[in-house]
Amino acid sequence: MKVLLVEDDASLREGMAEIIGELADVRAVGAEAEALATLAAERFDLVITDLRIGNHEQGGRSVLEAARRRQQAVAIVSAAAPEEVARTLRPHEPDAVLVKPFQLDDIVGLGERFLALRKEVERLATARVLPPEAAWTELSAGVRVASTGPESEAAPRWVRLAPGSGFAWRVHGQGREGVLLVEGGVEVQGERHIAPCYLFIGAGPAPEVRTREGCLAVTLPLKG
Repeated sequence: MKVLLVEDDASLREGMAEIIGELADVRAVGAEAEALATLAAERFDLVITDLRIGNHEQGGRSVLEAARRRQQAVAIVSAAAPEEVARTLRPHEPDAVLVKPFQLDDIVGLGERFLALRKEVERLATARVLPPEAAWTELSAGVRVASTGPESEAAPRWVRLAPGSGFAWRVHGQGREGVLLVEGGVEVQGERHIAPCYLFIGAGPAPEVRTREGCLAVTLPLKG
């Protein structure tokens, strides 16, 4: 798993990077411009960013917006309560909030949630136990969905798009879901992704997904 850490306090950045580095490959940066350039050049499974970068709140918002455009998960670090963070970032929504001051277990737990999601989606894709034909339902024209467990928002779901189809992706209610493309390719908000590829559909407005050749994907919501 690859994590981008954005924190302008050098000592805090170093400490957090060391802890997260026990779970994943970490790229740590200290400035908004460097974070945006890194996001344009690389993909990450999780972006952890301070809300205030360089003493202004727009830094964290800019990082969140850039990460969301490429379908990457975002956790905001802030001394403010989650409700205040949500008000500050509207209409955008982070996928998690790490409140300062935090403990070692809080950082580890944050990383483990997103790492576990990716591992489980990859396991489902590798096993590739597709639901029976009778279990599939048409969500919209050319878009079919089927669960592989009890029918609930937490159940894994397979999604099949016919060539030339598209829809606003919101398979699991409010978003915050890991998606692994197993076959084909999709375009999400203008960016093309080819299987095998892991995406994270974050909280907030549903992104528009289209496919030229059709695709098969498996998706699972983030726990907690």
